[in-house]
Amino acid sequence: MKEKKRKIFTGFIIFLGIMWLCTLISRAVYAYQLPMVTVQKPDSKYVEHKVEAEGIVVAGGEIPVNFVSGLRLSGISVREGDRVEEGDLLFTVDLTDLQEIIDAKQQEIDRISVQMASIEENQALAQQKRDLELARAREDYDTTARIQDTKVGRAAEAYVQAEEDGEEGMDEETKAALQSAAYAEADTKAERDEAVKDAGRRVEDALLPEASSSELTELSMEKEKLSDSLSVYREVLQQEGQVFSERSGVVTGVSLSAGERIGDTAVLRLSDDTVPCQLKILISREQKKHVGLKDFVTVKLEGESEFQTTVTYLGESASGDGSYEILIPLSEGEGIPGQSGTLTASDAGEKFPFCIPVYALHSENTRNYVYAVKQREGILGEESYIEEINVTVQDQNENYAAITGALDGDTMIVVSATKEIKNGGTVRQQGQVQ
Repeated sequence: MKEKKRKIFTGFIIFLGIMWLCTLISRAVYAYQLPMVTVQKPDSKYVEHKVEAEGIVVAGGEIPVNFVSGLRLSGISVREGDRVEEGDLLFTVDLTDLQEIIDAKQQEIDRISVQMASIEENQALAQQKRDLELARAREDYDTTARIQDTKVGRAAEAYVQAEEDGEEGMDEETKAALQSAAYAEADTKAERDEAVKDAGRRVEDALLPEASSSELTELSMEKEKLSDSLSVYREVLQQEGQVFSERSGVVTGVSLSAGERIGDTAVLRLSDDTVPCQLKILISREQKKHVGLKDFVTVKLEGESEFQTTVTYLGESASGDGSYEILIPLSEGEGIPGQSGTLTASDAGEKFPFCIPVYALHSENTRNYVYAVKQREGILGEESYIEEINVTVQDQNENYAAITGALDGDTMIVVSATKEIKNGGTVRQQGQVQ
């Protein structure tokens, strides 16, 4: 009996051992099938922002190269970025077109010369006519005065004779004759005065200057202007249409190409070697949040060592695409227009209490969330599970994101997982990164 009880007890112990072993195996198999996650608590950090942008060296000052407008270019010998010295060939003018322009200018000058000669001849004839009219007017004046004076003298003699006849006896007939002689003398004087006045006015009219005309003056000015331009064209022709640089510099821009005519704008532009170059950099609106005027930045030109300086100009780009332009002044003799360069700037940013690695942050449409590991009782005891927590991103860089939401400094945030995880799913922790 005792032996039978002992065997039963031994069998029960073995059964319990088998059950315990099966439980361990089951839990091991179950745990092995669960996603393994790595967690990390949010940390207090400064979210630093680093801005790195490429640019190009531009001339600090530019000098336009203008030339005679209207001429057609047959070739451009330089391009943007080329270094030219004084005396180097810049561009060439079309000689055939130039000769046609010279011929047309000369024909225009000849036409104006003929027109001016005709005007001068007409003016000489008009002057001769005025001189003749003046001489005749003066002759008429003298003749009129002489004739009228004679008439007045005769009327005066008649009056004197009438007075002498009246001294012998003043009858009615004598009195009437005396009165008539007096009237005749007075009328003759008045007629003389009027005739002499009219003749004098005709002399005055003949002495008046001819109405001034600006036509000859305008033609003379036009001819002089054409002659000046013609001399310039002929000088270009003597140079065989070649135009050379009058200074040293780098070509910063070419406005025209072969076959086009020169206008009022510059054919090309050269850098002014007396003004130091600048590094021109375009940054986005987002990058501008982390770079400001007078900020310290690091600059490195292609093939040269880097240096630190400050931002002295920052403004909206003329491109109109929302970008911003930074100009970094370079030292005298430093940089060549067209040379590339890089600007690097760091913004320490603001310190936030809850920062996580950016790869621990998830987004769906406009929603941002994180996976947190929580504890609960399961069929095999206490287990870890996933809970989605909606968060608001306050700031972030390429490494960290500052967040707020239903979490604290002890919340375990999932930073990696061996399998896909989801809200409410059971997981096992590989370790905790502090």
